[in-house]
Amino acid sequence: MEIKRDKYLDDLKNRMHNGMIKVITGIRRCGKSYLVFTLFKNYLLENGVPKKHIIEIALDERKNKEYRHF
Repeated sequence: MEIKRDKYLDDLKNRMHNGMIKVITGIRRCGKSYLVFTLFKNYLLENGVPKKHIIEIALDERKNKEYRHF
């Protein structure tokens, strides 16, 4: 079952080109990663952004710990 997150996805889409970094916050297991890594990524791909131009970094993974301090 997929829970629709249209409001949050629309907020991301509407603020895409404002030159600001987007920070997604929320309690654990509320769908932050799903919103960004699935819904928003699919939106980008459907709108012509090449897959090679999309970078995914999960900062909670040990292999990415070097990026946590920037």
